[in-house]
Amino acid sequence: MFRLRGISQLPWRAFQLRPFSCEPLIIQMQDCTDEEQVFDLIERNGATLSEQQVGCAFNVLWQFQKQKNNLEKNIQYIRSHPQFLTLCNVTINHTQAMPDDTLVNVLYSIKQFGVESHHPLFGALITEAWKRMERFDTNVLSIFSTCLADQHFNFSPLMGKIADIVNRNLETIQDLRALSVLMVSISSLVSHGFQERLVNKTELLFDTVYSSKVNTARRILLFLRNVKYSYYPLIEKCHRVFVSNMNDLDLDSIIRIFSLFQSLQFHSFEFTEEARRRLVEMIPWFSGHPASFVRLFGILGPVAEPEIRKQLKSTILLMSEELTGQQALTVLGAMEDMESRNAHLIKRIASVLYKHLDNYKSIELLKVTQALNCLHFQNKEFFVKLRELILSRLEASITPREISILVSALSMLPFSHLDQMVVSRIEAVLPQCDFKELNDFVVSLMRWIQNDHICLASTTRKQLDLLQKLDHWGHLWIQQSNSLDLLWEELKSLKGDWLNESLVEELVAALQHFVDEIDSTNVAKIASFLSRANYLDTLLLDRIASVVVQQIEKIHPFSILAIILPFSILNYDPPQRDEFFGACVQRLTSYIGTLDPATLVFLGFSLASLEYFPEDLLKKIFNIEFLARLDSQLEILSSNLSTRVQFRLMELNRAVCLECPEFEIPWFHERFCQGQYNKDIGAVNRAQQQIYQILAEILGGCSYVKASAFSTYYHTVDFECILDKRKNPLPYGSHSITPERSPRISWESSTSGVEPRLPPESERIALDFLEVRAFCSNIPHIKGKSAMKKRHLEILGYRVIQVPYFEWNSMALSTKASRMDYLREHIFGAGKS
Repeated sequence: MFRLRGISQLPWRAFQLRPFSCEPLIIQMQDCTDEEQVFDLIERNGATLSEQQVGCAFNVLWQFQKQKNNLEKNIQYIRSHPQFLTLCNVTINHTQAMPDDTLVNVLYSIKQFGVESHHPLFGALITEAWKRMERFDTNVLSIFSTCLADQHFNFSPLMGKIADIVNRNLETIQDLRALSVLMVSISSLVSHGFQERLVNKTELLFDTVYSSKVNTARRILLFLRNVKYSYYPLIEKCHRVFVSNMNDLDLDSIIRIFSLFQSLQFHSFEFTEEARRRLVEMIPWFSGHPASFVRLFGILGPVAEPEIRKQLKSTILLMSEELTGQQALTVLGAMEDMESRNAHLIKRIASVLYKHLDNYKSIELLKVTQALNCLHFQNKEFFVKLRELILSRLEASITPREISILVSALSMLPFSHLDQMVVSRIEAVLPQCDFKELNDFVVSLMRWIQNDHICLASTTRKQLDLLQKLDHWGHLWIQQSNSLDLLWEELKSLKGDWLNESLVEELVAALQHFVDEIDSTNVAKIASFLSRANYLDTLLLDRIASVVVQQIEKIHPFSILAIILPFSILNYDPPQRDEFFGACVQRLTSYIGTLDPATLVFLGFSLASLEYFPEDLLKKIFNIEFLARLDSQLEILSSNLSTRVQFRLMELNRAVCLECPEFEIPWFHERFCQGQYNKDIGAVNRAQQQIYQILAEILGGCSYVKASAFSTYYHTVDFECILDKRKNPLPYGSHSITPERSPRISWESSTSGVEPRLPPESERIALDFLEVRAFCSNIPHIKGKSAMKKRHLEILGYRVIQVPYFEWNSMALSTKASRMDYLREHIFGAGKS
């Protein structure tokens, strides 16, 4: 009886013994101090390892690797270890018994260890996970999706199944970290509607359960980049996370974030300031490590203050002989952004590039060409080799993308010309090109046409024939766009003269066809296109204004400048003028403190050109603290953009002083204007020469007309004259200057003060010749800057005469006599202007 009882208890004892025996081995693995101890345990227990134990073994091994400095070398050692192979083989037999999280964690571990995807363990784990996907929790599903994405299964049925599960269960997901991982993994498969739901859900979780994790915020930006959606409310939330956690960010994280912001066209001076401070702290850490210092140079150099830039350049110069080809490329890109003129460093980097030219990809050859052009590098041997390399690549290339890249690079080379081989390569791929590639070809071709002054007539004919073919395919692409979203994908890649010269009419007609699709999500994009196109279309502008008035709460303040810009540039007031501008300014109110200083300056000027002067915005701009921040931002902007910002601030200051004196904002650009305008402004054009000569005849001599005059507040006037109360010209005497070249002006002590007093009832006349850029491209409508200048000169007491280019060059004014009559009528006529 006792024997039977003992026998009957054996299975129960065996069942109880298993967890008891498993636990000590797992604890032993967790107590290991290096990989060899783990492998020793695997060697002694390989035949009896359970599913929990193999999961623990993989986890412990990976934790050790995360602590290593030379991760790649250690992973290679682990992967080739005999006991690691034993562990993989044993695991195959346990996949069906593994818990969900262990199954997926083991898959993640072998991925991290670089196990080949054709290994039987990979297949066993993925097959088992596929069977269980429906029951996976969000966290396990997110890890599984990452494993698939890393194996380039982004478009596989498996990833499609994961996207479907997320779509069905989105309302119940509360883990933002796991959701952000899933969003990145399935980003290639989401529809527009699904994308909107994911973004809305992410925004909701951000506001309710989010705990400010940098990696989660970074993945959210990565998703937005992948789906090409610059959704500012969510980007701004991520931005706040990065700024508040700046002290915890390492070099890699800052580089990734800058790259994501750039891709999403999000510019934050606050982030740049904080990142610059953090990066400067890292300089001593990496000074002895060329690989890391090069990456630091690449990200910090373009935004560093002058003294820090000098320090960075000195250090990189000492390292230049040790640089690899890729490191030299990183340094070159940073120097281009810095607009460096350090000839010694440029020469050193170029010598490294020269050694590695053969190893660069086509896109990298384009970057080299662009950067060296920007840096004014000149070396015949270098460019000869580069040209030969590009031509050999071009002959062998078959894809439109690579051919367009190589053609762009070729067109930038010194003394480059368009030969028949290049034309043939372009023509061969035209039917396969997308709109961006067509546009790139046009830009390259226009560069050749403008630069090739010594080309033969036959070569010019080839260029024009090719341009006609490119126009044909461009029009075909526009006609095939059957929605506003598809059309915008084509529009955003347009640059150069192709837009204004060939396609603008058809593009605007296409936008008019989709006018009812313009809403809060795309209104800024359409406005941006109209600004670039220089095209006044009242139907589209009125629609933009209407959408803004009705949907202003759905439009992010970061989009307001792009929306206002076409109205400012094109000098157009919509029917709902006050409601439109009022809504824009009201939307900006709570964000004035967070917008970049340069953006606020552009906003203020754009509104001022439209005679709209919001006092709160202007008081914010003309404030000591704001101007100090603006000075800091100007240090990190390119020289061209910095100059634009400074001029816009001056022009805004001038506009406020003249049009809103009640604001009591002082004029503080006297010294700036003297520094800028006391320079040689170059030769005048032929029409201005003609006007000057005729004015001298009409008025009685050169002493009666002042060319290239300056008004109070430094508006430039092409020609100025003074008439007394009987309409007789008054002489300037020694103050008159001839228009061949404008000499340096001898400034008086109070140039911005009151104009010299005129005789009673006399009038000062300002005559300006308006070139083609002063008008909209489609109709003879004066643009905003010229209209503002006329307004200001009239406030200053001038009678303003504007001579449009199309009138001066018309058949009606084809003779000198007709031109004299034209000017005489405008000057002496009954108040005509």
